Amino acid sequence: MSQQPKGWKEISIAGVCWKPATDYHTGDWRSFKPVRDPKKCTKCLLCHIVCPDAAIQWNKETQDIEFNYDFCKGCGICANECGAKAIVMVQEGGE
Repeated sequence: MSQQPKGWKEISIAGVCWKPATDYHTGDWRSFKPVRDPKKCTKCLLCHIVCPDAAIQWNKETQDIEFNYDFCKGCGICANECGAKAIVMVQEGGE
């Protein structure tokens, strides 16, 4: 009898997840999320560089930065490192 592999929510604390993050959405565990003010943003892409989850991408078509909230874990590194202070962390659901 074949058993379905467990998802990240079903793995015990300190367990090792063998699947890459791109196989499932990990953004649903965050309590804060980054919100960018396009008027303050200089589009330096430092946020893209420092994001540990590659959740901030450059959209070639719109020539703008996009957050992929499916993978953003709300760590706040982008907001902390933004020199223009264009990114703030807001409570999830309180935008």
